[in-house]
Amino acid sequence: MAGVYIAIGAQLATMVTHDLAKFAGAGLTRFVGGSVFSLGLMLVVIGGAELFTGNSLLMTGVVKGEIPLPVMLKNWLIVFGGNLLGSLLMVAVMFATGLWAVSSFEVGGRALMLAYDKVNLPFWAAFSRGVLCNMLVCLAIWLSLASKDIAGKILAIYFPIMAFVASGFEHSVANMYFIPMGILLKSQPAVVGMSGLAGDLEKLTWLGFLGNLLPVTLGNIVGGAFFVGAVYAFAYLRESG
Repeated sequence: MAGVYIAIGAQLATMVTHDLAKFAGAGLTRFVGGSVFSLGLMLVVIGGAELFTGNSLLMTGVVKGEIPLPVMLKNWLIVFGGNLLGSLLMVAVMFATGLWAVSSFEVGGRALMLAYDKVNLPFWAAFSRGVLCNMLVCLAIWLSLASKDIAGKILAIYFPIMAFVASGFEHSVANMYFIPMGILLKSQPAVVGMSGLAGDLEKLTWLGFLGNLLPVTLGNIVGGAFFVGAVYAFAYLRESG
């Protein structure tokens, strides 16, 4: 379900921003895209789904000796696989809707350009953006725990998620939607023509998807498990005295 929810946020960001830059500029477009994308994590946290990037915080239990390392790794593997299945399901459903043809295929063109940019990232750029992304995602979850009501959780989630999307950081589960959607749209000549990427899509393949997913996932683990989970476990959750 978390894969579905994050994909809902991703497709909403694509739909809302597909033509916004020519009216509002690139910076405000990023802000709006991040704002609406935050719906995905709101659905995950408040709706009670299991998100791989958020589960990086299980590292706090490992550091405290409450969760065995193999148990955490098993959880990560299962949740990662579930998120991938949910994301690919949403890709298939969204492709079937034909909504990528909205605004004379501009929506599809925007989706294709997003996927193109991601598969063309160098390894270390994708990794470092993954680190920074999941620091913010896990901080959003950590901050949401401080609230006792839904409105407080929404505010706690909104700002870090808006910040990571607007900044251009990389989220592995979001990319499970963005890149496969681009791979499917590559087969649509009208979408390719609208994107202006004809002849430049050789990396937009399933192998290219894995080439992005690997460094981004590793970066997400480092950012969430170590720079947030382990740090907070040592700083605040260890026994006093």
